[in-house]
Amino acid sequence: MRLEEKLKTLSQEEIWQEYCGFLDLSMEEYMSIQNRLMEEQISLWSNCPLGQRFLKGKRISSIDEFRKVIPLTTYGDYADVLLTKQASSLPDEPIIWIQTTWEGGRHPVKVAPYTQSMLDTYRNNVLACMILTTAHEKGKFDLKAHDTFLYALAPLPYATGLFPLALNDEIEIDFLPPVKEAQALSFTERNKLGFKMAMKRDIDFFFGLGSVAYFVSLSLSSLNTGSGGGGLSSLKKVSPFMLARMLKAKKICKKEGRELMPKDLFKPKGFVVAGTDNNCYKDDLERLWGIRPMELFAGTEPSCIGTETWTKNGMYFFPDTCFYEFIPEKEMEISLENPEYQPKTYLMNEVLPGEKYELVISVLKGGAFVRYRVGDVYRCVGLTNTEDETKIPRFQYIDRIPTVIDIAGFTRVTEYSIQSAIDLSRLEIDEWIALKEYNEDKRPRLHLYVELSPKTLLSQAITKEILREHLSVYFKYVDQDYKDLKKILGVDPLEITILKCGTFAEYQKRTGKKLRKINPSQYDVMELKQMEESVDLWYQFRGGGRL
Repeated sequence: MRLEEKLKTLSQEEIWQEYCGFLDLSMEEYMSIQNRLMEEQISLWSNCPLGQRFLKGKRISSIDEFRKVIPLTTYGDYADVLLTKQASSLPDEPIIWIQTTWEGGRHPVKVAPYTQSMLDTYRNNVLACMILTTAHEKGKFDLKAHDTFLYALAPLPYATGLFPLALNDEIEIDFLPPVKEAQALSFTERNKLGFKMAMKRDIDFFFGLGSVAYFVSLSLSSLNTGSGGGGLSSLKKVSPFMLARMLKAKKICKKEGRELMPKDLFKPKGFVVAGTDNNCYKDDLERLWGIRPMELFAGTEPSCIGTETWTKNGMYFFPDTCFYEFIPEKEMEISLENPEYQPKTYLMNEVLPGEKYELVISVLKGGAFVRYRVGDVYRCVGLTNTEDETKIPRFQYIDRIPTVIDIAGFTRVTEYSIQSAIDLSRLEIDEWIALKEYNEDKRPRLHLYVELSPKTLLSQAITKEILREHLSVYFKYVDQDYKDLKKILGVDPLEITILKCGTFAEYQKRTGKKLRKINPSQYDVMELKQMEESVDLWYQFRGGGRL
């Protein structure tokens, strides 16, 4: 029975229990589901060519043995099989392949296979998210056929393209604009058409990356002013109730001396954000829409794995999507410095409140990835919650691992991609480090600290503005996702600081260590800045003399 029929024949309590009942699990019940599904997955995985590659003839009889025998993995361990889509090597037959960026400048894409069982689980968990985002208390929700859904999602082959497919299997949702039409439009065209259609229908649901949702929200102001010929004043057909809202909204905005906001026109009952840096946008999105977004976490490899509830106070991981392991922060840091080190992992029933962990997944239901380092860091914010009566851990998404800089869910900047941009630019940058920072508006930025060669400083008038402009060109060339930041969101996150010649050499001389290129600790950066104050501008870093 489709959800649409269930809404007509079953009580809300029955539907809630079917899709959101995992929130009532005890820790023992949660781990029982995890262990049972993982044992099934080990059996499938052990008997396929991909599994035998790791096992090398060994037989595994338990989850404990599995964790001891199988090392932690990354995408490189699967790339030759998955990029060539060798379905016969996998634990189960893939129905669809999902795509995303691997590493800008080095590996254009990575793909992940989804089996029918994975898609079934994805569908049920997406429906749970839809139910939860309309809830204001346990067991009460507001979802019906032909609710409207503002389309702000990337289409297939990206993971968010599965979202409308999963919903339409269960319930008729009216996307604004319709999915097939939206996929043929540019990002800007899709936004304008979506808002025009919303002026006739209203918006019941809004889902997108936090950064994209914020940009789309701001675009309403430009529509209001009529820029680009798409202003609200040019709309010929507006439903009577929306026309009344618009007239009332204009009076309120004029009285309060502010721009029109989405909340003045639309009354969404569900608002969902995904991706990274959502904490940078949630407060502003709540101000703009009058409703606080609920956060979920989904990715290409893990699928849809976690969601907040109506309390919007931490995410819970679905027990049937992946088997979860957690690398403590200290162990993660050691392994990033020494790739040969195998860090310790803990299970869901072993995490501690307040601690940060790198997530490790084994995809269930015939998935390809086992003990896979997704590259995401979470903080456990509690083991129970009296507010929503849960007895399982909940988490806050922190960011990507320190060796990756993700800006607004678009980029995956690494040491390789930065060095590639510098090499292509032919700028004589002798030393550099890169940090993810936040500006005064809480927006993420890529801050590059550079040390130019003395020859360059002597021969050219190089300013940080020139460097920024020059490097931005090559970042966009090396990394398509970086280019999309400017194209889609209209932002260039690069910030440049030029350090005195000899600063890095002085740091290494005094501390006896080299800085990590990507996201060194704030303490190390502070030390580096102190070193700069103690070196002369024209310190000759080779040979130790002065020019």
